[in-house]
Amino acid sequence: MRQSALESFALEFIHGVSGKASRLGGRKLWVMYKDKMGSNERLGRDRFMDLLDRYGLKIRQKVRKPRTTDSTHGLPVFPNLAYSFIPNKINELWVSDITYVPVWVSDNEYAFCYLSLITDAYSHEIIGWAAGSSLETKYTSEALRMAFKRLEGLDPDSIEKLIHHSDRGVQYASREYVDILKHHSINISMTENGNPKDNAVAERINRTIKDEFFKDLRFSRITEVRDAITKAVEFYNNERPHMCIDMMTPAQAAKCNGELKKWWKSYRDKAIKDDRA
Repeated sequence: MRQSALESFALEFIHGVSGKASRLGGRKLWVMYKDKMGSNERLGRDRFMDLLDRYGLKIRQKVRKPRTTDSTHGLPVFPNLAYSFIPNKINELWVSDITYVPVWVSDNEYAFCYLSLITDAYSHEIIGWAAGSSLETKYTSEALRMAFKRLEGLDPDSIEKLIHHSDRGVQYASREYVDILKHHSINISMTENGNPKDNAVAERINRTIKDEFFKDLRFSRITEVRDAITKAVEFYNNERPHMCIDMMTPAQAAKCNGELKKWWKSYRDKAIKDDRA
């Protein structure tokens, strides 16, 4: 039987089963299909699974949320310097956070890749990132070293007030990470509790990367995540307009100074300005 005919019969079978049980997984569909066809001519398992992928028929499993922030470490922490701070140019406030991406080792099993991102809060440009298989500090440090490359050749006086803001996770409070910041004379700022609003820009970047760039991707290796984030950051920084920076790209906003128009009302900014008045 021709391959196209076999695929047509398989699709008809899949749609028939899905009409009765729409959330049935690929492995169970394969067993049912194999039992149904018996010794008759049929697709092999790999081609059957490829068919599910090609037509978007696999059920995406709900991924559990890992804990990326452990603030019960007993290490020294720092006050929140970003609470009422509004940057007016690049390299005044950097925000950092860690998010997770599932990496599938089989149809039903997955591990996590942890993505560390550092963003300039003025331009919203992602300036440092690293993807690793664990929450070890070396990956957050890798992202930080990437961010510092943008400071090379700048007048030290122009960045003397630069603030690095993060949560109180062990990675950011670690001696390794803090020493890097202190070596570059960076002011260290941390959230005071677990409220996402205390690190809103970083949290928003995480959601954007995962919802706009990664949502329909299924990774099987960390190298695939690294390739994907490289492409996503390139597009995000240089092509994607942002409502919070007057519909410019982050690369364009990085060349500006002064307040940038937001295409929505920021009650936080208004409250800070009212307090200053």
